[in-house]
Parts: sequence; structure tokens; C-alpha cells
Amino acid sequence: MKQLIVNADDFGLHELINEGIVEGHVAGCVTSTSIMAGGDAFEHAVRLASKYPKLGVGVHLTLVGTRPVARGDIHTLLNKNGVFFPSYGQFIKKYISGQVSKKHIEWELLCQLRKVAGTGIKITHVDSHQHLHVLPGLTEIIGRVAREFNINKIRIPAEPIGFLGMGIPDMSRFFAKAVLTGCSLLAQNIYTKMGFFFPQHFFGMLAGGSMQQSSLLHILEELPDGISEIMVHPGKNNQSLEQLFQWEYHWQEEMEALKCKEVFESIKKREIQLIHYGNIGGRLTTLFRQ
Repeated sequence: MKQLIVNADDFGLHELINEGIVEGHVAGCVTSTSIMAGGDAFEHAVRLASKYPKLGVGVHLTLVGTRPVARGDIHTLLNKNGVFFPSYGQFIKKYISGQVSKKHIEWELLCQLRKVAGTGIKITHVDSHQHLHVLPGLTEIIGRVAREFNINKIRIPAEPIGFLGMGIPDMSRFFAKAVLTGCSLLAQNIYTKMGFFFPQHFFGMLAGGSMQQSSLLHILEELPDGISEIMVHPGKNNQSLEQLFQWEYHWQEEMEALKCKEVFESIKKREIQLIHYGNIGGRLTTLFRQ
């Protein structure tokens, strides 16, 4: 049996991203998304989510790149402008050097989950912006906070080391994937002990921000048995989004790939069942809890 979660990240970051995610769900194979409580288009995302109950919605925990949700003193998480550090590199550097308070982290993430839960959204799982939830030392905090909301499903972004995508990958991207996979495997052990469940397989790091049709079809061809997750980033109007987010993402192309006939035919041919995190439970948990 092959079951697949297609999760679109960054729901709530911008209305054009929100619209791309919803179109990828309605006309494509997106089954799940992750909402950013501190995103500028959070309320817009909540309204859209209420219209599409079959779209699973998790929380994209965020400590970089947006504004905070928590009120009160969380100064170690913020730059001089009162917002999160713009990149994960800056955050990790300060975190490793002991300049970031874990109490501030826990309070901010608790407030993010409260904000999402307060909308009435039934939270299916948690993951995080830039995968910071697998950073050593953050796993215990995130596990503890998530369980306060009865959340017991989480992304483990451990893309197989031997998976090379469509050919020889960019070496910097491949090295980053290797580091992320190593951290993810360590985090997996901790989250397992805390009672969390997760898909067995993850794809989307090497093609992060560029999950175009050829990459998506290649992953579907290689999809192993069990439960897998593919991370995607659909959106609309690359030109407008690039002016705000200099990530070199291909939002529009990803959305079109998720809707294309060839992808649906591949899913059907391989008898892949599309699910979201909220569909996992009962007997299925034996497939993916380690």
C-alpha cells in the first residue's frame, strides 16, 4: 500500500500563496497544508480553510522570517526592528551561542498554537518554517507544547540520503539535505518517545521551492510502500512574490505541476492513496510510528 500526503507549506504568509495552495487542493493533488500564525495573510488563510474541510491544516511553527505572535518579553527572538531574524542561519548562530532563551521560544510557539486553535481549525499536525523543529534542543520544547493541544503528528523531514532527484544535485543543497536528514533522524527518536507519529518517508528538500512537474513525477515513480509526505510550495504570480521573498522559488510552476494530468495519471497508475495527516490513525499508525 502506498499512501501519500502532499503538504503545501507557508499557508498564511501571503494571499497569493494562499490562493495557490487552495487551487492546488481544489484542482490538484494537495491534501494538506501548514498555516503560519504570524503570517500577514493569516486571516485570509483561515477564511479559505473554512471553505475546504477536506484540506488538512497543520501549524507551520515559525521562529524566523515573520513577525511574532506572543505578547510580552521575547526579546532574544527578535532583531532591532522587533521581528524575527530574517534567516535560519542567524537564528541558529544565536541559538547555538546561547543568546536565545528557550523560555521565549516555548512562549512564542505556545501563542502560535493558541492563535490557530482559537480559529476553530482542527489542527492535524505540526511542522516548521525552515525545519527548525528538528534542531537539537527544540524537539523537547515543541513536543511538550504540541501535546498541550492534543497534537501527536509531526513532520520528520529526513529525505533519503541516496535520493538524488533528477540527476546530480547542487552540492550546497545536497549538503544541507544531509545535515537536515541527520538532525531529523535524531529528532525522530525523541518525538517517538514522546508519543508522536509521522510518515515513514519524506521528499521535497532537494526540490524545495522548485517542485516542478518533472521532479514531482520522478518522486511518484520512486515512491516506496507505506506513508510518504511530499513538501511543496505552490503560489500565484512569481513576479509579485519574488519582490517580497528573495528565495528563488517557482511558486506558479509548482501549482501547475500539482494540477497537471500526468501527475494524476501517475498517482492512479501506481494506486497511490492521497491522504492528509488527519486521516492517519488507528491501525494505520503501525505503518509509520517507529
